[in-house]
Amino acid sequence: MVQWIVVSVGAALLLNSGSGTGAFATGQYRNLFAEAGYPPEQVTAKIDAAFQQLFHGDPNTQTVYYPAGTNANGPLAYLTDVANNDVRSEGVSYGMMIAVQMNKKAEFDALWNWAKTFMYRDREGHPGRGYFSWSLNTKGTPRDEMPAPDGEEYFVMSLYFAAHRWGNGTGIYDYRTEADRILTDMVHRAVVTGPTSRGPKTAGPMFQVEQAMIRFTPDTNFTDPSYHLPAFYELWALWGPEEDRAFFAKAAATSRDFLQKVTHPVTGLAPDYANYDGSPRNYFQADSWRVAMNWSVDWSWWAKDPREQALSDRIQAFFEAKGLDSYGNRFTLDGTPRGNSHSPGLVATNAVAGLAATDKDRAKKFLAALWNTPIPSGRYRYYDGMLYLMSMLHCSGQFRIWPPQKPGSAPAPAMKRG
Repeated sequence: MVQWIVVSVGAALLLNSGSGTGAFATGQYRNLFAEAGYPPEQVTAKIDAAFQQLFHGDPNTQTVYYPAGTNANGPLAYLTDVANNDVRSEGVSYGMMIAVQMNKKAEFDALWNWAKTFMYRDREGHPGRGYFSWSLNTKGTPRDEMPAPDGEEYFVMSLYFAAHRWGNGTGIYDYRTEADRILTDMVHRAVVTGPTSRGPKTAGPMFQVEQAMIRFTPDTNFTDPSYHLPAFYELWALWGPEEDRAFFAKAAATSRDFLQKVTHPVTGLAPDYANYDGSPRNYFQADSWRVAMNWSVDWSWWAKDPREQALSDRIQAFFEAKGLDSYGNRFTLDGTPRGNSHSPGLVATNAVAGLAATDKDRAKKFLAALWNTPIPSGRYRYYDGMLYLMSMLHCSGQFRIWPPQKPGSAPAPAMKRG
């Protein structure tokens, strides 16, 4: 087990306090819609409508959230990739993050119950032990028993937020204990070789600890730029298991440097997969859409690295030149198109880049493009829809850090389901 220097809470606060202008320090979250003059009641109505449609809309054409009965821990529900008819750890964890941000405790707990019941691998000797299978059938049987770390990252962050917003329960609803357990395995889990449904695998920690970088999967030795979440790592350096707080402070700084290396110096585009030195393994594709969202939220929350502002200016300039209403969703890193689809999910994350952009007039054009994009429906509503709703929360200042409650304060009341 790798050991890291333990820092006190006070020292961690000093390490992670940022410039003092980010939302963590000020408690003020930028509302790009308000800055651009959109009426607040219309913004609220649009976000509520998106949640209603994507979580409780028509099951054939709108929703991606499906109740799935009950067990001893209560209601169950999954969130599915409709086009592929599977349940992904990425999607369930995104659904939980949306639920905690919108104070929807019933949906959060039902998704978490499904994830722990069907996705979590707890058998000793299994190479995925301590992690969540990334793809399952809707009945709960695995298509692939191995994990994808973006799911674990969002599970952990949403569980900490739930612990702080609602308070801890018992069993699987002791949110903080669950988050700590997952996070510890992500850094320290032993290397295991064993059978899976797709043949034998050898896997260890989700973080390559010497590099302080998240792996693409725990059985590979490269990374996915969209898995780099320095905004989350800073919080884990404050709230995570004490022995790993210095590690996560290091991981946040490492990821900020990595995002500079992995993005193209002219276009700002990042590949789906990359080596730890930032050299690309492929092109700008679906995973890559999230990278600009990640660095922009990091700037919004922490304001530690002004280079992130340059990244947002760069990528928005590139897409503006390609045509705001028509740019494609896949490119070589130097900007040669490889696909013509104008995807709502990419429109959404490009708007979030406005949180860090210095060209405010151009950023407003991307915000307007998101505003004018219909709530995703139909076959591809899963990925587009999750990015759309999270981006609406980011751009409205409603995707927030939920810190530990002050002693004696009451948990926030849960909103009624639906």
